[in-house]
Amino acid sequence: MARTGRPREFDRDRAIDAATALFWAQGYEPTSLTQLKACMGNISPASFYAAFGSKEALFREVVQRYLATYGQVMAPLWDESLPPREAIERTLRSSARMQSAHTHPAGCLVVCGASNCSPENEPVQALLAAERQRTRTGIRACVERAIANGELNASPATDVLPEILTTFFHGMTCEARDGMRPDTLDAAVTSLLTLWDINAVKRGTAKRPKKKLTD
Repeated sequence: MARTGRPREFDRDRAIDAATALFWAQGYEPTSLTQLKACMGNISPASFYAAFGSKEALFREVVQRYLATYGQVMAPLWDESLPPREAIERTLRSSARMQSAHTHPAGCLVVCGASNCSPENEPVQALLAAERQRTRTGIRACVERAIANGELNASPATDVLPEILTTFFHGMTCEARDGMRPDTLDAAVTSLLTLWDINAVKRGTAKRPKKKLTD
C-alpha cells in the first residue's frame, strides 16, 4: 500500500505576496477567486475562506502589505526632519523608480487597484481613495511647512502647488504602465521641481521693514 505524503504547509506570507502581485496587475474586480486560489498555491476554497474570510478581506490585507513595503516610498512626506522640498523630491523620485521597476507590476496599486468598481464594491474603492487622500494631505503639509518656514513664497502659484504635485504623482501610474522608462520619469520629476524653485524665497532679497520716522 502506497504511503501518502503529508499535506503541503500553507505559507500565508507567500500567498499574500502572490495575491498582491495579481491584484496589482489586474485590479480588484477583474481578479477572480479562481485566479487568486491558483496563484496562492492552488489552495482549496475551504483553506482560502479559513485563512482570509473573503476576497475583500484579502484585498484589505494586501493593501496593508503593499503600504508597509512598496508604499514606504511615501514615508518622506511625513518626516519633518527633512526639509520640505527634499521630502517631496525623495518621494517623487523613489516612487518613480518603484512604479517603473520590472520586478513587479508597473504603477501604483493604490492608484490603479480599484477604479470603476461596481456599487457592491464601493467600500474597496473607498479604501484606496482614502489612501490617495492621505497622499494629498502629506504633499500639502510639506508645501504649507515650506511657506511657514519662509522657504516658499505664499502666492496663488503655491496655493495650487500641492494639487500640481499630487496630479503628477498619480499620473505616473499611467505613464509607468505604458512603459515610460525610469530615467524619463526621473527627468520629469526634475523639471516639475522647477515649479517649486521659481517660487522659493530668494535668500538675501527679503525686504527690510521700514523704520518709523521720528519727530
